Amino acid sequence: MKNNLLFQRLLLIFAFFNIYIIWGSTYLAVAFGLKGFPPFVLVGLRYLVAGLILLAYAKLKGEKRPSLKIISRHALSGILMLVGGTGMIAWAEQYITSGQAAILIATEPLWFLLLDKKNWKTYFSNKYIIAGLIIGFGGIFLFLKSTDVQINQSAIGLIATLVVLLSAIWWVLGSLLISNTKGSSSIVMNSSIQLLAAAALSGVIASFTGEFSGFSFANVPTQSWLGLLFLIVFGSLIAYMSFVWLISKRPPALISTHTYVNPVVAVLLGWLFAHESLVKEQLLALVIILVGIVLVNVPEYQKATAT
Repeated sequence: MKNNLLFQRLLLIFAFFNIYIIWGSTYLAVAFGLKGFPPFVLVGLRYLVAGLILLAYAKLKGEKRPSLKIISRHALSGILMLVGGTGMIAWAEQYITSGQAAILIATEPLWFLLLDKKNWKTYFSNKYIIAGLIIGFGGIFLFLKSTDVQINQSAIGLIATLVVLLSAIWWVLGSLLISNTKGSSSIVMNSSIQLLAAAALSGVIASFTGEFSGFSFANVPTQSWLGLLFLIVFGSLIAYMSFVWLISKRPPALISTHTYVNPVVAVLLGWLFAHESLVKEQLLALVIILVGIVLVNVPEYQKATAT
């Protein structure tokens, strides 16, 4: 019994490490991947390879195909999180830095509160949550204002910034969708469905936007291949599966705390390895956003402490 509890605790620590640190480093891996791959070709390959590996593993274990209802639910959630979320971030990183993208994605818990309609009565009767939302969105406003100045009012940079904010909303919608999904299929099978559905749509988008035109694998530099490999193995197989597993084990608000750490990791790695820089207003915006996120999670912390 004690050994089992210890194993479960170590598994939780490992899973949180993956969504805290590894996910924070995927922003830089995307930046390296984009030096050789168009954005939706990059994410499409990432999802396709990871999804096929997981599907093959599930089949080797003799797992049966889930019901069409479960497949459709996980396919939709995969499209929302991995195409609307991660895929759009990859597109945006052509025009903004990996650190800037990570800071904007840190707003995810704020969007979660606004979109989790069934719990609005609980959320908006709490002074910490209301204060956190006000402060957090104040940080977003400061970031948008500083970004507009930094890019010298370049339209594409501002559009990319807004796209990343929208991608955070898509990710939350996908997370809410699978957090309420019941089924007998395993985490591996469910993750493979999400990844393969996202890969299919990414391929369609890449085709319609002309990303395959003039693209050649022979011209992809080594650092881009390494970036893709990191995204497949660590981003999709390890960290993403950790996220899907945690959703079934811990409250979504607690899982969303990875947004405290991800932007810090992304900004630090971008500065160390990609010579990225941020203006002081954007760093201040990061601090303000994180303060807002801490406040909205105070009720969850109080509940956990009482338990």
